[in-house]
Amino acid sequence: MKPHHLEKSDVGYKVFLYVFYVCGFIMILTLVFGVYITMEEWMKNGTYVMGEALQNTFIPLENFSRISTWIFFSTIIGWYCVSRIGWRRTAEKKIVGWRMALLQLMLLSFAIITLYEVLYNFTVLNAKITAGFVQGNVPNIDMLSIAYPDPNRPWNLIFATKVFLAAFIISSHAFYLSTKPRKSLEES
Repeated sequence: MKPHHLEKSDVGYKVFLYVFYVCGFIMILTLVFGVYITMEEWMKNGTYVMGEALQNTFIPLENFSRISTWIFFSTIIGWYCVSRIGWRRTAEKKIVGWRMALLQLMLLSFAIITLYEVLYNFTVLNAKITAGFVQGNVPNIDMLSIAYPDPNRPWNLIFATKVFLAAFIISSHAFYLSTKPRKSLEES
């Protein structure tokens, strides 16, 4: 059986579409929740740690799964669904020549930048954990943050690592898809 692109009439198309809708719903809910909690923290304390509320909130049960994990999961699965059902928008000669070259350079740049951020955040996270052990205490890794890029708005390191890892996976996959040979619309 030869692999083929999904058509709107395929059952698999509907599965990918509905899974994408579920992932989109999860992303919208977490965005609204994250903005609400961050604004509440900002009004109360005059500061916030980016992603800390999402990293320290569990859904649906205590110690089951963190909101940041749901974001990580839903963005990657949602992207895969989009890449499977949206192939017609980029198939054949819709994006060619200099536009495709610019798109590929942009995607490669995103992949490189996000890989750097994953490695940077993971290295800082490991350094903070090690520094805690050297000082004789066991740090709560879910509360570790770094005042980068803005000292007034630090990032939770676990959240930052998850977000940039998801961005790296998505941009790398998009770059791969942009460079592989594509079927024309007539072949399908």
